Amino acid sequence: MVGVLTMVAAALSAPAAQAGPDAARVVPIEVTGDPAKRFNLVILGDGYTAAEMPEFREHVNRHLNVLWTIEPFSSYRNYLNVYAVEIDSAESGVDCDPGLDAPRRDTPLNMGFWGGCNPDSVRRLLTVDHTAATRYANLIGGTTEANRQLLAIGNSDTYGGAGGAYATASGGNALSSLITPHELGHSLGGLQDEYDYYQRGVRGGTYTGGEPGSAHHTVLTEDEMREQRAKWWRWLGEPSESGGVIGAYEGGLYSSRGVWRPSRHSMMKSLGYYFDQVSRERMTQRISAKVNILPEGTPTAEPIGADRVVWVRTPHPVGHELNVTWTLDGTEVPAGNARSLDLGELDLAPGRHTLTATVADPTEFVRDPAIRSSPALTRDRSWTVDTALTTPPEPTPAAFTGSTPTGEPVGAEEVVHVDTTHPPTRRLEVAWTVDGQPVPNPGNDLDLDLAGLSLDSGAHTVTATVSGPDGSDSRMWTVDATDPVAEYRLSESVLTVRKPGKPAEYIFNGPFTMDLTASDDTEGHVVREFRTDGDGWYNYFGWPTDPDAPFRFTAEGTVIDDLVYGKLGTPRLVPWDDVPPGYGRHTIEYRAIDPAGNRGRAREFVVTLLPEPPACTSTVTGRYAGPLLVTSGVTCLGGARVAGPVTVRPGASLVATDATLTGPVRASGAASVQLLRTSVRGPVRLAGGTSDVTVIGSRLLGPVALTGNRGPVLAGSTVHGPLHCAGNESAPDTLRAPNTLSGPATGQCAGLG
Repeated sequence: MVGVLTMVAAALSAPAAQAGPDAARVVPIEVTGDPAKRFNLVILGDGYTAAEMPEFREHVNRHLNVLWTIEPFSSYRNYLNVYAVEIDSAESGVDCDPGLDAPRRDTPLNMGFWGGCNPDSVRRLLTVDHTAATRYANLIGGTTEANRQLLAIGNSDTYGGAGGAYATASGGNALSSLITPHELGHSLGGLQDEYDYYQRGVRGGTYTGGEPGSAHHTVLTEDEMREQRAKWWRWLGEPSESGGVIGAYEGGLYSSRGVWRPSRHSMMKSLGYYFDQVSRERMTQRISAKVNILPEGTPTAEPIGADRVVWVRTPHPVGHELNVTWTLDGTEVPAGNARSLDLGELDLAPGRHTLTATVADPTEFVRDPAIRSSPALTRDRSWTVDTALTTPPEPTPAAFTGSTPTGEPVGAEEVVHVDTTHPPTRRLEVAWTVDGQPVPNPGNDLDLDLAGLSLDSGAHTVTATVSGPDGSDSRMWTVDATDPVAEYRLSESVLTVRKPGKPAEYIFNGPFTMDLTASDDTEGHVVREFRTDGDGWYNYFGWPTDPDAPFRFTAEGTVIDDLVYGKLGTPRLVPWDDVPPGYGRHTIEYRAIDPAGNRGRAREFVVTLLPEPPACTSTVTGRYAGPLLVTSGVTCLGGARVAGPVTVRPGASLVATDATLTGPVRASGAASVQLLRTSVRGPVRLAGGTSDVTVIGSRLLGPVALTGNRGPVLAGSTVHGPLHCAGNESAPDTLRAPNTLSGPATGQCAGLG
């Protein structure tokens, strides 16, 4: 599908009624059909001066390319036209940004935080003047309130947005492009917030109402949903598209207790994740209902002859075909999902017959039979066939009347489509080639599913040709079959372990960061995603306070504006979530999605997160001669070179990082001893450690004894000499980082290499 969002400078309609700074330009971004027969997404900019209009275009680009990666927008992208309305603003910015004491701005749409500068509202509520927004949206001919969705983007780096009749989002915040699908969930899908708070930082109370009208909230238990066949019972137990398993998770509708939602963290709970299946089903219904899935066909007002070729036209989802079934007098006629039927081939008995074409969307996104059988996903059209009638000749040139846009590359798993003219007594056939070679495409020859061709990586050329006695027509597309590539860069680890044929492994003793970048062979914004331990895919947006900063992982998460980000293990979304710390081993997968819709292969690495070392009370660097005695507090050796014995007394702690110690190291009853990437020439005896004894990536030249310690770690280290372990709380943990041993290993350390 179209990838690079090129915002054409030429206006499609007359300027807005207002002159000067309010002059407006309508810019088509993606046009898949007649606006009167499509669902139209109209994006309005507010608070962008004429000089800042390139920034508005960049914001639109990023918002849309993120939106197209999220289902069901990804699959039903062809159902939408997208237009931007560029409105030059007299002043830059929006009202009350970020506080109520901030100045009011002179802007065409009068957008403002705090619900339009209302002290009784909340800061993140970004509102728009509906009358002004409607006036500018009406510049796009063929669109009406019934077939369009308005999205107003404000020129601000502050987090905020709103649902309701019109959706809003700030343009420049790190999370801005994720606000858009969430708010469209409200405005288009009628979805409700799954937050367990209304005002951030203030936990909501207990829900006291009856069964909610919301499709994704309930007061029922899982068993009650199954027994009553209510709410999302059809999805229970399924792996959630947003992570975890579809079930019943307490909290939602701004209440923390007494009401349940389907997933731990879907799009309507936490920005960055996908819609879960329950919300996705509702969004699929609402998007499909905006487009008639059987908009055209052979006229039905009068009987038709038995020599007629009857046809129907359907929309074309990006990733699958709609089903078309033909029945004659109630009996199905095999037609291979074709969009036309030649009655002359049926040898009809004399008289009148009833022919019916039924169009149905087989999407796996819908399980509710009531939704599947609704006009949003199923429609039919019937004709009376009279064998006594003869169809008069009507010269009709063979030509294409519509198709997948040809201006930008399409993805390697897209369904490319065409629509043709329809001679009344002759069926036109469409021939397809890939790189000049014919491709069989029986049945519905108007759609070609590229996914079934398993194209090699690289660029390919697809051509569709329709021919007839009255002429021919061709269309050509470039297929981008090259996947984008994501690359990661981590902050410095204590140890990196690389094993042949295995993902890289990293050991951290405290918070770490990940910078995720992506490259592709085409222009446009490439979306990056990651997930931890098989949880839901999460959009990589940098860091909430800075889109250019790396993402930060910690055991407890980082609280920003009363939300929690970057917690490893079981997610913690708000400060009061009671979940265990994220220490231990975790797998992080990452991938990229390019503007053509190609999803790069997911790759992975492994991290083991250990608690941070205790805070230093004294630090030694450089050369240190003579015995080093640690009697209290925490002594840190940062790259130090110590010549002489090191002794740690009971209750004291030693943290040596990148140090070189020449002489014995002894500790008895120490609180903590950590030897990190440290070299020791001499015997090491660590006994009775009360908190932790951790040796990672170190080189120990001499006998080593670990006895009576609590949870010792010996990982990725080299021991030249005998190794003895006894009486420890458990055998030393290698963290799956092999040790190299050149002497005997006995006791709990037997087989520890």
